[in-house]
Amino acid sequence: MSTDAAATYLLSAVAVGLGATLFMDLWALLLKRAFGTPSANYCLVGRWFRHMPEGTFMHTSIANSSQKRFECAVGWIAHYIIGVVYALVLVALVSGDWLARPTLLPALLFGIGTVLVPFLVMQPSFGLGIAASRAPNPAQARLRSLMAHTAFGVGLYVCAVGVSYVAPVHA
Repeated sequence: MSTDAAATYLLSAVAVGLGATLFMDLWALLLKRAFGTPSANYCLVGRWFRHMPEGTFMHTSIANSSQKRFECAVGWIAHYIIGVVYALVLVALVSGDWLARPTLLPALLFGIGTVLVPFLVMQPSFGLGIAASRAPNPAQARLRSLMAHTAFGVGLYVCAVGVSYVAPVHA
């Protein structure tokens, strides 16, 4: 693969990751406006990351942990970086050919699969237990996470289709 082709694949995957994350956020905004569904608090993600340099990775309650400067900015930036990393992983798993001819199933399954990260890493680290088992309403928390990550998977596909029209990747 030429350097130009590799750069095109990389930039396309980054665009797909940013777009899919935005798609997920727009879905959350729609749910909030239409049904009053609370959105994820990415400031708490930032708080979690901002506590890490001090050696604190697990919290009894991230909401009750001390606030940190720039936690909201850090949380939102991390949210979008994670979306880009996920898109890069998807493209690495399914091959660059998928960017040239995106299909829904790999993107949807991958998006749904990414829910394992909050279930097994973030929620336990935030003091909510595995798969939010200690949340006030675990079933609701799980469903919201699953819906968000399903929307992310749809967003991966939609954005890949868009990118394939705007900047065609030749497989």
